[in-house]
Amino acid sequence: MMPLVFTLLCLCVLKMGGFSASVTQATVQSELQCHDWGVWSEGSVQVYDGEVAYLYCPLFSHPTLYSYNQTQNSRLSLLWYRHTHTQELEQPINLKLHKLHKDREYLWIQPASVLDAGLYTCMLRNISSCVKIGVKLEVVQKDGECDPRAKPHLNLTIPFQSERTLTCPDLNTLTLPNSTHSVSWYQSCRTTLFRSDRELKGDGLVIYRMLEPYTGLYTCVVSYQMNGRTLNFTRSINVTAVVPDVGPKVPIILNPASDQIFTVTLGSTVNLSCRVYLPHLYEEKQNIWWTVDNKTVEQLADPRFRSPEATLFSYDYGDEIKERILYVMDFSSDDLQREFNCSARNSRGFNTSRAVLRTEPYVPTLELGCGLGVTLALMLMMFVIYHVFWLELLLLYRSWFGSDERYTDDKQYDVYISYARNSEEEEFVLSTLRRVLEAEFGYSVCIFDRDSLPGGNLMESVLRCMQACRRLLVVLSSDCLCEKSISLLECRLCLYLHHTSRAPLITVRRRALSAPCGDIAELRNNSTSVRWHGARSERTDSRFWKLLRLALPLRPLALGKRLIDSTSSHSDLASVATRYTQAQTVSHSRRSKGGRGGTRHLGVRDRSGRRCEQKGRGCAICVSFQESRRIWGGVIATQWNTHLHQPVANGTTPYNMHNSNTAPGNDPGSDPSSDLCPCEPINNNLTNELQTTHC
Repeated sequence: MMPLVFTLLCLCVLKMGGFSASVTQATVQSELQCHDWGVWSEGSVQVYDGEVAYLYCPLFSHPTLYSYNQTQNSRLSLLWYRHTHTQELEQPINLKLHKLHKDREYLWIQPASVLDAGLYTCMLRNISSCVKIGVKLEVVQKDGECDPRAKPHLNLTIPFQSERTLTCPDLNTLTLPNSTHSVSWYQSCRTTLFRSDRELKGDGLVIYRMLEPYTGLYTCVVSYQMNGRTLNFTRSINVTAVVPDVGPKVPIILNPASDQIFTVTLGSTVNLSCRVYLPHLYEEKQNIWWTVDNKTVEQLADPRFRSPEATLFSYDYGDEIKERILYVMDFSSDDLQREFNCSARNSRGFNTSRAVLRTEPYVPTLELGCGLGVTLALMLMMFVIYHVFWLELLLLYRSWFGSDERYTDDKQYDVYISYARNSEEEEFVLSTLRRVLEAEFGYSVCIFDRDSLPGGNLMESVLRCMQACRRLLVVLSSDCLCEKSISLLECRLCLYLHHTSRAPLITVRRRALSAPCGDIAELRNNSTSVRWHGARSERTDSRFWKLLRLALPLRPLALGKRLIDSTSSHSDLASVATRYTQAQTVSHSRRSKGGRGGTRHLGVRDRSGRRCEQKGRGCAICVSFQESRRIWGGVIATQWNTHLHQPVANGTTPYNMHNSNTAPGNDPGSDPSSDLCPCEPINNNLTNELQTTHC
């Protein structure tokens, strides 16, 4: 008997164990088959702390898939779970709590607190299927009775001059107790006394005539009693005024216009814009699309063509301007033959417009940019080169395009050097200035003490030497304008020649002058000034010699020494006198042929009926010049030998010679038997004019 009982007990235990294993396996299999839809994409549910909150199961937002009545017939159970950040697994919600209430597809929390925030999951399941989705609950603190930053639960548009009744959203879904409830309305969180065009009726707010001031955020607060507590339920409505649905409402295509041409570039991505004006139509969706050869982008199935959804360009009381862009990648010449149309449609009509395309002319932007960059770089480089080497460039230009003055005038020397007669200045002029100009640069230099003929009138000799030179160079120093010095005479003669015959002047300053006088200032103002910088200027390629060469006549380098030694200056001056005699003879013959109306040369004048004789030799040169009293002062009459012509009443001018050592009353020139030949003075209206004549 006992073995039989033991055997029956073992069989029962094995049977029950098999049943438990099968149930566990079925449960695991059902959990593995539960399809998770993730978190609801519409966003989280926001509720104020201490107010009533409800959660709607998003599975029923698609009636074609699930509806609450069908789930009851299919024996699908609706279960709610909660997942918090402190829990790893979903926990089933205890509906036995007084604050939690399940009503069909809603889960009510009366009231909600900060601890109730989290992720809630609604699940539909039976033995064969399972599906779930999550929805987030956010509990925020309320700023007073009304929060102006609240997210609206409903967006409502009301046409101008129309009537509309506002009802508190979700009020019908709220399971209210038998006790009474109240509804309070606010506009922009202000307790407004609704009158005139607005009135409170029951739980709603009636707007009899919609106006612009009535737009904004409306808030309704529902209050009721439950379990001895006052509970609140808050909802917000955003009211917007729109134009009425009257008049023509056909879409208007603004772009592309009838006369608009799109310029495209081959091989690039082309953007074609379609901009449409859409009049407001209540609760109606209006469409905008592109077609290529009468096919939409979806029908074309070409990856080169892409057209995103239309974007809002502007909004004006319900009237919208939307823009939709067609992107064509790697635009080719074959695409120019296609037909691109922009179309728009609503319940009132249809409109379309064709986009006209034209290739953009090729603009060599890269080539132009590179060329401009190279040009600017070259200009900058040339500017820097000219700024640094401007002297060398000027000398190079003169050597290429300059003219040699030796072939255009009858001058004997290139430069006349005037300096103070002291040991320091003489050493600089003879050892440095003369040596470099003659030996290194090939200039012919005239120095009066070296190249003048002995005897004769000093002033006339200096003047004759200066007139035989192309440039006049003055070495400035404190001693060059000493009283009764030859350097003073040279300086004043230089100024005279500059004012009368435009002789170019050059001044060389070795050091700063202690007290410059008026003559030196006038010299510097009318001359090219070059400064000697001591040891820095000794090299022939220094700035001093370059500036000096620039002021002197053009002369090629490496000419070597002069053919005639500078020490034999008397022969040079003799040749100069011979050339002047020949020039005078030619000029005299030309004037004889031309008569009195011929050209008059400076310092030479024919005297009809008289011959100039001097010890049996003809008159070679007659030199005349004039100078103001400011320059000459009063020292000429007693310092140098001059020929003074004074005008008389009948036009006849006697010839007188004054010597610095002879009194005016004992003038030997008054002797009629004098051997000196008289020369006719230049006719001038100025009185007390100093004229010097050399025959």
